[in-house]
Amino acid sequence: MYAKFATLAALVAGATAQQVCSLTTERHPSLTWQRCSAGGTCTNVAGSVTLDSNWRWTHTTSGSTNCYSGSSWDTTLCADGKACATNCCVDGADYSSTYGITTSGNSLSLKFVTKGQHSTNVGSRTYLMESATKYQGFKLLGNEFTFDVDVSNIGCGLNGALYFVSMDLDGGLAKYSGNKAGAKYGTGYCDAQCPRDIKFINGEANVEGWNPSDTDPNGGTGRWGTCCSEMDIWEANSMATAFTPHPCTILGQERCEGNACGGTYSNDRYGGWCDPDGCDFNAYRMGNKSFYGRGADKTVDTTKKMTVVTQFLKDAAGNLSEIKRFYVQNGQIIPNSVSSIPGIPDQNSITDAWCDIQKEVFGDLDDHKRKGGLPQMGKALEDDMVLVMSIWDDHHSNMLWLDSTYPVDAAGRPGAERGACPTTGGVPADVEAQVPNSNVVFSNIRFGPINSTVPGLGNTQPQPPVSSSVPGTTTQPPVSTRTTTASTTTSAVSGTVPRWGQCGGQGYTGPTVCVAPYTCTAQNQWYSQCL
Repeated sequence: MYAKFATLAALVAGATAQQVCSLTTERHPSLTWQRCSAGGTCTNVAGSVTLDSNWRWTHTTSGSTNCYSGSSWDTTLCADGKACATNCCVDGADYSSTYGITTSGNSLSLKFVTKGQHSTNVGSRTYLMESATKYQGFKLLGNEFTFDVDVSNIGCGLNGALYFVSMDLDGGLAKYSGNKAGAKYGTGYCDAQCPRDIKFINGEANVEGWNPSDTDPNGGTGRWGTCCSEMDIWEANSMATAFTPHPCTILGQERCEGNACGGTYSNDRYGGWCDPDGCDFNAYRMGNKSFYGRGADKTVDTTKKMTVVTQFLKDAAGNLSEIKRFYVQNGQIIPNSVSSIPGIPDQNSITDAWCDIQKEVFGDLDDHKRKGGLPQMGKALEDDMVLVMSIWDDHHSNMLWLDSTYPVDAAGRPGAERGACPTTGGVPADVEAQVPNSNVVFSNIRFGPINSTVPGLGNTQPQPPVSSSVPGTTTQPPVSTRTTTASTTTSAVSGTVPRWGQCGGQGYTGPTVCVAPYTCTAQNQWYSQCL
């Protein structure tokens, strides 16, 4: 996930604090989910959701004066981080009227823009609760997580996301003495971008070095960031979707400083503890442009509700070895799309070997491998992670990394095309004005052992994964001999290969001469391309 926070600023006058006030009573909306056992028996669990503290009204403990307004701190109240935590409190939330968050039974609806009596709110981020003061923890390794989702009302430039992060289950209440609010009020957020726009971290205000955003009238970045492992189950709108593991070399939440944080908010993107890019599987990016999207001509029709199943498989040593994806729609179990990009194994799941080759073919820096890959991700999944459900727009890159061509000047390059949305779209000011009533609905959450959450899932036989051999070994099976991909252009001269096209590699039988002035360059033993 590229930029989850610069774009999630509420336009409500207020920010995050660590003490608690009660001018508005905090009442968590209830949300039922199911815990399943081997054999497919599922039982209801009475849960609820809370709103992240970054959205909440923050004011003085003795009155209603804002501690943070627009994109700036009140420097009298917040001369430093500790003073601000002492002087300011976070208040309860009016979930429906102010934030557009509603629940009904097992269903959660998140509205994009909500106009209240005194404010306008953009986006939201919510957490599933076990109790009034504790987040629900999920140990995903060796299990599967399933939910229903309706993305029919969110289009280009928006992201209705469901994912897991290694937050403290009490929101940092026990660990940090300055935090008096805890999970009840949505504190303690972290992820693999090590976001620096979180207003309170580890019980202290992030006031030092705070710089207001150039594009977000309610956001900014401070000296501190907050890091932890992140498993993106679902980043999606009706045009594109991706699932992505983001391992970190640390386990649990840690505070970072400045550019050493890495990620979206730092000059050195890969300089921190976490892998900010992850290893993503986006069906469109992996070559199947008819798998996911709007209409009956797509394998998964996003104009209708669907069920999404994600499995986290272990090897004999107990390490995370593979992440599988299935969909269920119209009563049919649909295996994930198979990759069809030349040079990348024909596979529909995420494994370390597949990630290594994908990174090499796409020309991406392999920070996923540097940060420990799936085994390191598995260490986070083995412990409790917190479920996050959100809706947001993107002030950093207009969500082009999810649903369009990104980088925008890389059209035709393998991996650049991620969705059919225009490269000029997704500008937050435009989507906020043009589609304010967009919403995403998550429902019917289920969690349990492999093949326990959907009847008949164990009878589905997906494409077998690539060998765990590392690139460059002779034990790797050859990839398909297809010679073209939809992202390349047709050669202007018969028998020659256009720029970015495949021109060689193990099992390849097509033309090997590139159009001028490009040269056939080996990327690995399976794939050469014209560069």
